Amino acid sequence: MLRHKSVDAFIDSAEHWQSELKSLRRLLLASGLAETIKWGGPCYTFEDKNIVGLGAFKSYFGLWFFQGALLADKAGVLINAQEGRTKALRQWRMNSAKDIRQGLIKSYLKEAIAIVESGRKIKADRSRPIVVPEELRKALAKNSRARSAFDGLRPGLQREYTDYVAQAKREDTRLRRIEKILPMIASGAGLNDKYR
Repeated sequence: MLRHKSVDAFIDSAEHWQSELKSLRRLLLASGLAETIKWGGPCYTFEDKNIVGLGAFKSYFGLWFFQGALLADKAGVLINAQEGRTKALRQWRMNSAKDIRQGLIKSYLKEAIAIVESGRKIKADRSRPIVVPEELRKALAKNSRARSAFDGLRPGLQREYTDYVAQAKREDTRLRRIEKILPMIASGAGLNDKYR
């Protein structure tokens, strides 16, 4: 996945939806949110709290509300793109410039900001047990340095690694991921440290 250094670079590199992304960007900036790049894509914050992200794919573009599950969603435009995995994040997918309903978007932004101001948020489930996939368990058994470092990681970082491997459907993908992460684990780094 391409990691952009600026919102301009993100929009300029989009194969589709450039004018629609520019329209959404103007709307988000007009709402008073601060613009930044997080996880390689545009993110808009209020008081350093993530409110909404901007994204584009081949078949749609849209907004990602970080605490979208708390929004009333009276228009029924929000979806959970990863049912069973994502608790808070909700997407608003659009397929044409006509889908950019400025008044409605402004009302959702206003509500999202009010949620941040109230302090309400959906927190990650940290009570879920850490299940080390068999392939990762075997790789760690063969690499004592990585095993020792993995055991020393805090549970959240261990979960990032185990979930990253477990979420791959194919064995060859799981093995490639393990090959990629073993040096990171051995160095004591978290999987997503560069995005924090």
